[in-house]
Amino acid sequence: MGRRKNQSTKTTNSCSTDLAQGSATPGFEDEVGVIDHDESMSMCDPDLDKAVDDSMGEPEVSFVDANDKTSADYYFDSYSHFGIHEEMLKDLVRTKTYQNVIYQNKFLFKDKVVLDVGAGTGILSLFCAKAGAKHVYAVECSDMAERAKEIVETNGFSNVVTVLKGKIEELELPVAKVDIIISEWMGYFLLFENMLNTVLYARDKWLVDDGILLPDKCSLFLTAIEDAEYKEDKIEFWNNVYGFDMSCIKKQAMMEPLVDTVDQNQIVTNSQLLKTMDISKMTPGDASFTAPFKLIAERDDFIHALVAYFDVSFTKCHKLMGFSTGPRSRSTHWKQTVLYLEDVLTVCQGESIVGTMTVAQNKKNPRDIDIMLKYSLNGQRCSVSRVQYYKMR
Repeated sequence: MGRRKNQSTKTTNSCSTDLAQGSATPGFEDEVGVIDHDESMSMCDPDLDKAVDDSMGEPEVSFVDANDKTSADYYFDSYSHFGIHEEMLKDLVRTKTYQNVIYQNKFLFKDKVVLDVGAGTGILSLFCAKAGAKHVYAVECSDMAERAKEIVETNGFSNVVTVLKGKIEELELPVAKVDIIISEWMGYFLLFENMLNTVLYARDKWLVDDGILLPDKCSLFLTAIEDAEYKEDKIEFWNNVYGFDMSCIKKQAMMEPLVDTVDQNQIVTNSQLLKTMDISKMTPGDASFTAPFKLIAERDDFIHALVAYFDVSFTKCHKLMGFSTGPRSRSTHWKQTVLYLEDVLTVCQGESIVGTMTVAQNKKNPRDIDIMLKYSLNGQRCSVSRVQYYKMR
């Protein structure tokens, strides 16, 4: 889950490979529950949608290796361990935003029936119960469900919160419909682990016609960074390991995206909206898509990687709320997703990297993600066109 991804060999390239550090830009920290990212999009601004400029043709995608190892066998088991829940609970941006959404909008929850999908320790269910929900059904597939039951009982909410162990797709609720579905389903790169489809299944089966989904909108963004030092240390390292050529491992390292925190001073371009998902209306197939992008250099520099991040919004609140996982915002456990480029791109201010990104569920294990990146740069000091493939496992 914290790695980088690889590229293919379709390329034409004439590009300077000198390396330099990017110039610093002033930083800021965002308030919990309010988004600030590269494009200065505030969650207090209801205009969330941005136009995507430029477009390229539909790529031909061939992702699957039948022998690839996947996360299918250990996905639910991983959530049985307290460590991953500790990390998520201590993510103040994540947890405090949900708490503020619930406590500051008690009118949404008063006397309502709530379904918590992927409840974990039950923290969101407890928030809802405390906010006045009539009843909360907390569904958790891992063994953490047993701890959640204890937590609910210890805190005196057994009469309001019912913990159900099992997969949403396989169990039946004691009620026909619910008024609200709440879930913290987002994975790395927004879509890794594919818990979104489980939320959509629950929506279609149990949510009343005028029901509320929390959160209800998510947007995926792309930017580009200078990252010479880290790429040299983690990728180029394999070219010469104590005098031996281990470059075969370098190919694998390039294929796997790195989940890590990016310094905002590394950002070289604008941020481009790739995809906005309306969870209340979308279908499962909408999570696989091809999106065009155009990244414009904001200074003369070198680009070593593209970086993806996402924003989350709760539009049904009295005041629009949400958070960003972008490099200009307060850090979260999702960090950012770094996709290293095979080329070092030498860009001058105002020059554009244009291309498309194709995102698809892995056919063998839909919890994994396959990414195809097409990009080109025709600049004063660099000209390159390439297709690269990445596998998020």
